[in-house]
Amino acid sequence: MSTAQIAFLKGHGTENDFVIIPDHDGLIELSPAAVARLCDRRAGLGADGVLRVVRSAAHPEARAMADEAEWFMDYRNGDGTIAEMCGNGVRVFARYLQRAGLTGSGDLAVATRAGVRRVHIAKESAGGDVTVSMGKALLPDGDVTVTVGDRGWPARNVNMGNPHAVLFVDDLADAGNLYTAPLVTPATAYPDGTNVEFVVDRGPRHVAMRVHERGSGETRSCGTGACAVMVATARRDGADPALTGVPVSYTVDVPGGRLVIGESPDGSVEMTGPAVIVAEGTFDASWLGTALG
Repeated sequence: MSTAQIAFLKGHGTENDFVIIPDHDGLIELSPAAVARLCDRRAGLGADGVLRVVRSAAHPEARAMADEAEWFMDYRNGDGTIAEMCGNGVRVFARYLQRAGLTGSGDLAVATRAGVRRVHIAKESAGGDVTVSMGKALLPDGDVTVTVGDRGWPARNVNMGNPHAVLFVDDLADAGNLYTAPLVTPATAYPDGTNVEFVVDRGPRHVAMRVHERGSGETRSCGTGACAVMVATARRDGADPALTGVPVSYTVDVPGGRLVIGESPDGSVEMTGPAVIVAEGTFDASWLGTALG
């Protein structure tokens, strides 16, 4: 590293929290061990994941998207593994760009490993929420079962750029300790693992969920998971905008707050919710030691 001090910020979206590392020119290499150390809630800064902010033109995985989106969200799970997409992370990423003066309220595009995501930042007078166009849900065929202890439930396989298994339970306590990954079978349905969402009904077009995030354990919120839950719930309820031509919207409560998820007749899914930056500062590169490559 060319400097002993590395800048960071801390932010969250419905309490799904992230360490943000501004690295506009793509000069910092974060090893999995470094990410895990940063996210450690006792010995590190503490977070569900890391958002590295890089110009798309400066990152080999994003250069092809540079003409469409100036900024690339290099997202890592809390254990250091790379994830394709993070819906709450995109909102927090956009809030960072706004705070840093790199964008204003209104529309922008963000490059992710799941493709370019369109984002709208509302003016503070309108509540300041951030809306993300999450793309279209894919619903792979095949039966999936989720097991916790000696109980099992059928689940819906939903892909929002990353994989999800969505199941409906009578009580969110049925999920047990979600820091341990529930058993999902068959393993061939999710060769790289999956996020698992447990869902209960709260009212008409209103549900609540708990989630085990692949690579992070139970988190207070999961944006792509909330989108997967909305799509799975709509299909369970017989609502498919592609067939009816009528948009559908659900409120999804997560332990950390509330998200509103909508699906259009063209299949596109939008998520709206808060994004907050709570702190910023610097840390010594030497603190990470050899974990920082």
